Amino acid sequence: MAKEPVTPTPNAPSANGKGPTLNILAQYVKDFSFENPGAPASLRGRDKAPGININVNCNANPVADKEYDVTLTLSAKASYDKEVLFNVELVYGGVFRVDGFPQEHMLPILFIECPRLLFPFARQIIAEATRNGGFPPLLIDPIDFASMFQQRMAEEQSKSAIKS
Repeated sequence: MAKEPVTPTPNAPSANGKGPTLNILAQYVKDFSFENPGAPASLRGRDKAPGININVNCNANPVADKEYDVTLTLSAKASYDKEVLFNVELVYGGVFRVDGFPQEHMLPILFIECPRLLFPFARQIIAEATRNGGFPPLLIDPIDFASMFQQRMAEEQSKSAIKS
């Protein structure tokens, strides 16, 4: 897969004289599941739209010097009354090379920028799976990874404050 350089903070030279870089080295499907438990009955027309519950999670782990494995987990469950129409879960990953950024920028890069780059690909996989399952494609709205990150940091601070 081609490397895609991204430079979120231009004109900020790193120790080697170049600006900071964020490269996508690889993208992959780590885990994927689509269930249509009531088919073909679940495919019949309905008088109102089903309820859809969507969950999003991000994780990042170092794999080598300056390289990180970032995973984006998307799950969606559609139900009508108490009947599950479909349940889809995708863990979509990317290996990123992050170089030249100050340490205090690493968590935002790994939990905001990297998932933001992965999201369109994961969204497309979910849309195609629901369409192939006999439903209209589920087009997940864009996700505000910055607010997710801020919420996660606030929760971590609350947990550490409770432990203290």
